[in-house]
Amino acid sequence: MSSAVDRCGQDTTVLEEVVEHLAALQRGPGSPGEAQAADWLADRLRAAGCTVEVEEVDFYDGYAKLIGSLAATVTLSGLIAGRRRGRRWGGRLAALAGLAIADDVSNGPRLVRRRTAPRRTQNVVAVAGDPDAERTLVVLAHHDAAPTGLIFDDHLQTWLGERFPGILERMDTSLPLWWLVLAAPALVASGAALQRRGAIRAGTALAAVSAAALADIARSPIVPGANDNLSAVAVLVALAERLAQSPVPGLRVLLVSCGAEEVIQGGIYGFADLHFAELDRERTWFLVLDSIGSPRLALVEGEGPVVMEDYHDRTFRDLVARAAETAGAPLRRGMRARNSTDAVIPHRAGYPTALLVSLNRYKAITHYHQASDTPENLHYRTLRQAVVVCEAVARELAANPWIGPEPTA
Repeated sequence: MSSAVDRCGQDTTVLEEVVEHLAALQRGPGSPGEAQAADWLADRLRAAGCTVEVEEVDFYDGYAKLIGSLAATVTLSGLIAGRRRGRRWGGRLAALAGLAIADDVSNGPRLVRRRTAPRRTQNVVAVAGDPDAERTLVVLAHHDAAPTGLIFDDHLQTWLGERFPGILERMDTSLPLWWLVLAAPALVASGAALQRRGAIRAGTALAAVSAAALADIARSPIVPGANDNLSAVAVLVALAERLAQSPVPGLRVLLVSCGAEEVIQGGIYGFADLHFAELDRERTWFLVLDSIGSPRLALVEGEGPVVMEDYHDRTFRDLVARAAETAGAPLRRGMRARNSTDAVIPHRAGYPTALLVSLNRYKAITHYHQASDTPENLHYRTLRQAVVVCEAVARELAANPWIGPEPTA
């Protein structure tokens, strides 16, 4: 018992150290503060016994400014389509802008984003466990932080949770907010095609609201990002120390923190370019950590801003859930996200993938993209549970070499 208590105390000290130090840095994607955070994290992981590289990679900027510009284009196209002579061209322009938005938020080819100049970010890649093992567990986080904005005010969801708790309890998929943005070009384009002025006006108004909301995000300050996502970064360091004290033979553990996640995936593409070719899909698993500082851990089954995609290989998610149950940190199952995370990239590449997040009683991430996302508002008990779950998953994979991905049809 005393050993477990000592480890819990050690974890807490490490977790608080990492979060409090990095929260003081303004870590916008591609910023000097993000680079400083990557260097500090690399040094801290080296001190925990890891071999570490800081890898500079390119990313294409996006999110609020880019999608806001596309929403503004839809607004303009609606005004054009509202005139009889401009109806056809306005409808076509709205449809193209809508397709570009869907392409970008769903991590498609991103044809518009790739016409911009690439920027640089830093991924931290640390090797723990058995460096010569054939099997690999990648524990993935990100160390950049997001801007805030009025759209992230959580009072409405809190009110709904208090007023209609039964409805909220039955909802295991987050609200599809990007659908509202995409509804605008759909209304303008369909209204133009069917000569429905009411639909054109509604789509134009909705596009203007979307453009205003995204412009507000683009000019808002970067949050401290303690929950999203220093909570996960801190778990990487605490896990590194645990694996150094009690090694896991037979399993290589990569502790990876990517940059520029908050542009709707940035640095993870660079990690994929550099490492996926050397990571065997039959012997590699991705355990992704994102915003784990809310009261209760949850296992996300899939994600999709536009179309929902369950992660590849349910057997790995079942293994994570069993390991958590055995470790005394049971996970809420069945959750699906309408936002995107770095988990979508290894999932689409065919790797068994699981995503750990955390939720409050209203099934929301606490202080999500708000200025109040500070170290003192973290639930460190949940972070400690995440450390235990990650270690349990690593030991389960190391102890059972016959575990592999489920066969594909």
